[in-house]
Amino acid sequence: MLPTENRLRRREDFATAVRRGRRAGRPLLVVHLRSGATNPHAPGESAPPARAGFVVSKAVGGAVVRNRVKRRLRHLVRDRLAELPPGSLVVVRALPGAGDAEHAQLSRELDAALQRLLGGGAR
Repeated sequence: MLPTENRLRRREDFATAVRRGRRAGRPLLVVHLRSGATNPHAPGESAPPARAGFVVSKAVGGAVVRNRVKRRLRHLVRDRLAELPPGSLVVVRALPGAGDAEHAQLSRELDAALQRLLGGGAR
């Protein structure tokens, strides 16, 4: 389970990450990353933690498949939160093939997308 302080919940946060962040597309996933602290009105406080949200549409599969994909993605992102810059917003959108993918394959796809976004990999 993803800790509460690391979850994206508000629609505005999802929209900010998707519209103003960088994007890395993979065959199974699309990852949107908005780096940096998003609250400039907190002068004396430490940077907020990185937060992540997930979008898994009905194109991925039925309810059981969608929930399994979300659980896998939450688990994978939880292990990678320390690599993300403080205050960043991450939205992981699963594509239709994600429902049939193995856990290790989703892990490789997520790692490749995050490496491209964080390390500035070639397009």
